[in-house]
Amino acid sequence: MNLQRREALKAGGGLGLFGLLAAAGLITPGQARAEWNKSAFDAKTIEETLKALGASAPANSADVQITAPDIAENGAVVPVGVVSALAGVEAIAILIEKNPNPLAASFMLPAGTEAAVQTRVKMGQTSDVYALVKVGGQFLMTKKEIKVTLGGCGG
Repeated sequence: MNLQRREALKAGGGLGLFGLLAAAGLITPGQARAEWNKSAFDAKTIEETLKALGASAPANSADVQITAPDIAENGAVVPVGVVSALAGVEAIAILIEKNPNPLAASFMLPAGTEAAVQTRVKMGQTSDVYALVKVGGQFLMTKKEIKVTLGGCGG
């Protein structure tokens, strides 16, 4: 039995994946630190969320597309994706109008990254889903209504 390995695992167990990667020199501590916009995630309305994200008046754009089902059979796991062919996308956020906290997901994209994200969100009821994209310091947005037949946020 390799006791050194066991001791190393015990010592590194509290660091988490990013801590271990930083300790191994594979990433810098700055890369391991996540950016968390608490006020945006705590906002209760779309307007408050947009303000917290710095997007007071985003323009509607056909260059931003939401990939999601028209009807979600289970609101607890609704697959939602956002794609854009625009160059230089810095961030993508997914907002759900009728959820208790509209901001469902926020992604910061490093330079040169393809602007395409996928996740699963909870939706308590039929609602408009907004995709917000930051490109060149400007915010662009599109929306899509998703009908929910079985609630996921306490429904």
